[in-house]
Amino acid sequence: MTYVVGSHHVTLSVGGAQEDVDFHTKVLGMRFIKKTVLYDGSTPIYHLYYSNANGDPSSVVTTFPWAQAGLYGSRGTNQAREVFLSVPSTSLDYWNKRLGQHEVETQMTEVFGERRVNFRHPSGIEYVLVGNEGDPRVGFTGNGVSAENAIHGIHGTGIHVYDQDRMVEFAQDVFSAKGNIQEEGNRARFQVGDDKFGNYIELTGNRTDDQGTWRYGAGTYHHFAWNLDNLENQNKIKFEIEGAGYTDISELKDRTYFKSHYVRTPGGALFELAVTHNEGGWDCDESPEELGQAFMLPAFFEDQRSAIMDQLEPIES
Repeated sequence: MTYVVGSHHVTLSVGGAQEDVDFHTKVLGMRFIKKTVLYDGSTPIYHLYYSNANGDPSSVVTTFPWAQAGLYGSRGTNQAREVFLSVPSTSLDYWNKRLGQHEVETQMTEVFGERRVNFRHPSGIEYVLVGNEGDPRVGFTGNGVSAENAIHGIHGTGIHVYDQDRMVEFAQDVFSAKGNIQEEGNRARFQVGDDKFGNYIELTGNRTDDQGTWRYGAGTYHHFAWNLDNLENQNKIKFEIEGAGYTDISELKDRTYFKSHYVRTPGGALFELAVTHNEGGWDCDESPEELGQAFMLPAFFEDQRSAIMDQLEPIES
């Protein structure tokens, strides 16, 4: 049985908060939908959320800006690396030009028969715009990006691994991989779950780079979240993953907007098993029209609001 619907969101450890906001909104034209904080640990760190027009699961990029805390990571193998975003197939020349106008260096490539634009986040994280036809998710028309060019949402995740076979085995045995595996050079890819878009895992064989860091640290990819749709599916796939021996999996965590377990995969990437539950969703604490405008805190941090805000750099969106 397939428990995974498709992707839910991607979370990155970036550098500065303001440069991150500017990159995702002013350069990529994404919608700023949430400004809150990291719930774990004692160091106040922003948690910033960006999406397409409707904030669909499978469209959201979230970030933790760690530079203010002086914590940096290292990109390497056995680590998620590339942020794949889906755009209209006719928009790639537009994006190549637009990124250049914003002084972002690009490279046009073609992989698996798809045209792509490769570039980097200001913190160094690798981004890839992948051209797709028929993607029904609605892009956000912000900062001069038209509907014909706007980012639909997530295309998938790119993971660098020492051993591709172990990751494929995990996906096929317990993680709802579907269809045939495509191979090209040192890359292999497949889809996970029922969705037609947004759910690719692309594996790059990498035995030359050092092991990448897994902890929080600016310049690195932290985790990729999958949409389990409901708590019953979430519990069943957790049970199957543990039953297969992958017991490095967390207890259930309430993130206000969704509930999640986290599992470390044999390819090193951290996967989140997320469910937007009945009490959650991006608009559970802000109206749909006002998303991203206020600084939102969970109830257990509310009495510390002033102290937390004093330790965070001011940002404008």
